[in-house]
Amino acid sequence: MNSATDPRSVPTIVRQADRDITSVREALGITTPAPVILISGGADTFDPAIAPKLTQLIGRGLLRAGRAAGAVIIDGGPGTTNNIAPPNIVSVGNNTGVLGVMLPTTATLFGYGFAILDIGTVANATTISLFMGSTPVGSLSYPGASDPLFTGGFAGIESTISFNRAELTFNSVVAPAFAVDNVRYSGVVPEPATAPVVLAALALACASWRRRPIRN
Repeated sequence: MNSATDPRSVPTIVRQADRDITSVREALGITTPAPVILISGGADTFDPAIAPKLTQLIGRGLLRAGRAAGAVIIDGGPGTTNNIAPPNIVSVGNNTGVLGVMLPTTATLFGYGFAILDIGTVANATTISLFMGSTPVGSLSYPGASDPLFTGGFAGIESTISFNRAELTFNSVVAPAFAVDNVRYSGVVPEPATAPVVLAALALACASWRRRPIRN
């Protein structure tokens, strides 16, 4: 059994041909195996007519049962939308928490593509809250619309006060799961306004922004 580590990645376990799967589990520090549920493929191609029943099946059935069983759920997400492309961040299980983003430098612009497990228009589909350290800077909520199938879009915010942290939340009452992709930020300072803080919503479905990794 060989292992290699890198400051930018998690340990990698390479199984030798003469070792059984138990040695892999021991190397990973897994003492009690857990059931695994894999959801993959077809999310962006199924018939929209079955979407309401599918949402109930996954949200009220599969995810709840998986949590109760202590299962590891691997979800491929919504597939490709106008603002999301695999691989992306996908919520599994409890979707009522906060997705925190700590930026490597201060910024005045922040945005991301998103999708939630629902169909059609949803008010307050996602909310961005900005902070400088522990000090709140401001927040803004965004609606979602079919993008083109699952509810989603692009949420973007601009502030005249710099920030270095963002907290993202999603409408957990309507949708049992969410996905995030295409996160971006910039440190360009906008022109001063009459108000001390200006929080402006950027285009909800900013399809012209090309999908790229997180960058400055």
